[in-house]
Amino acid sequence: MATSKTSNKQTLSAEDWADAALAAMADGGLEAVAVEPLARRLGVTKGSFYWHFANRDAVVRAAIELWAQRETDDIIEIARKVTAPRRRIQTIFKLANGSEREGRLYLAIAAASRDPMIGHVIEKVSRRRLEYLKACYTELGLADRDARKWATFAYSTFLGTLQLRRDDAAALSSDGFFTEYVRHLIEMLIPKNIGDQPPGEPGDVQPEERAA
Repeated sequence: MATSKTSNKQTLSAEDWADAALAAMADGGLEAVAVEPLARRLGVTKGSFYWHFANRDAVVRAAIELWAQRETDDIIEIARKVTAPRRRIQTIFKLANGSEREGRLYLAIAAASRDPMIGHVIEKVSRRRLEYLKACYTELGLADRDARKWATFAYSTFLGTLQLRRDDAAALSSDGFFTEYVRHLIEMLIPKNIGDQPPGEPGDVQPEERAA
């Protein structure tokens, strides 16, 4: 057993620890992130942690940055590969409405936003998401102010959906209702009779179900 833990200590990366910290946050909030529980989650000794991080704050910082990359930067990069503006917005909605775990994680991080380090990242992520959504709506053909309105409407609806999935999971999880709901969102959150595709097409898009 000792040999296995030594081997794990040498093969685990800083991202593995950051990912474990994100899992702990999704399960129990920021206060659930502590060195010993993370070590048990990864099946290694506590000493392994200090190969990569000086203290708990350092792994929290790395975890929040990893979350921002995965849930904002990576989604934007995927969307940028879609040339048609309407389809690009559909892609964003599809990827953003992912697993319940990611929703719980966002709300756990947002709940800790009074922490200056976390609050700064939340603000930066929100600004980047809104700016990119606004750019997408502008490319769809909307005037600058209208594009900002639609982007704000879409993002606030997304945040409300995260809250509902946490507060009453059954409201969106039964009999394929969540898929139908996301289709409806896409239809409502993209202006009709504008852009590069017919208004009925969003109904063909399925929400991205990432691992819980």
